[in-house]
Amino acid sequence: MDRKSKFSTSRERATNPLVWCAAIICTVLTVAVIIAGIVTFIGYLVIHPRVPYVSVIDAHLDRIQLDYAGILEIQVTILIRAQNGNQKAHASFSESIYTLGLNGRVVAQLVASPFEVGKNSSVDFNYVVPSSPIPLGPEQAEDVDMGLKSDEIIFDLKGGSRVRWRIGHLGSVRFLCRLDCQLRFHPLNGTYVPSRCTSKTK
Repeated sequence: MDRKSKFSTSRERATNPLVWCAAIICTVLTVAVIIAGIVTFIGYLVIHPRVPYVSVIDAHLDRIQLDYAGILEIQVTILIRAQNGNQKAHASFSESIYTLGLNGRVVAQLVASPFEVGKNSSVDFNYVVPSSPIPLGPEQAEDVDMGLKSDEIIFDLKGGSRVRWRIGHLGSVRFLCRLDCQLRFHPLNGTYVPSRCTSKTK
C-alpha cells in the first residue's frame, strides 16, 4: 500500500498568503464600517438634526378688480417664513422662486435672493405681489366673477427653495423645499383663510 496517499504534503497544507491578506483586509473594512455607523448614529443622537422648511404664515388680498372687458387686476401680500430648527447648524437657502396662479393662469412670480438662516432661527419674507392687467378668457372671467360673488377666491402657490445645511461633522445635506398649496381669500374684506401650507422635501 502506498503510504504517501494518506498524507498531504506541507505545500498542500499551507494557506496562500494572498488569502490571508484578503481576509485581513475584509475584517478591517468590516470593523471600519461598523465603527463609522456607530459614530454616525451617536452624532445623530447628539445633534438631533431637523430639516429646514418654508411655510406661508399669513396673507392678505389687498385688491382684486375685474372689469367688463375681462381684465383682471390684483395685489396680494404673502408672508413666507424660512425656518431652521437646528441648534447647531446654519441653513443656506437659494433659488427661491414661487408662482402665484389663478384658475390655471400664472398671475405673479415671487423671487428671493440667496439668504442664510441662523441656528434655531427663522427669516420672514413679506411679498407684496402686484400684477399687471391680466386679460382673461370668457370662462376664466366667469370663474373669477363667481368667486367674487361667493366671496371666495382661490390662488395656487407653487415653487420652492434649494437648501443646504451642515450636520455637524457628518457632512453637508442638499435638498429642495417645495411648496404646492392653495391660498383662500374672502375678497369682500381681503382676509386670508388660514390653512396648512408647508414645504415638502425632495
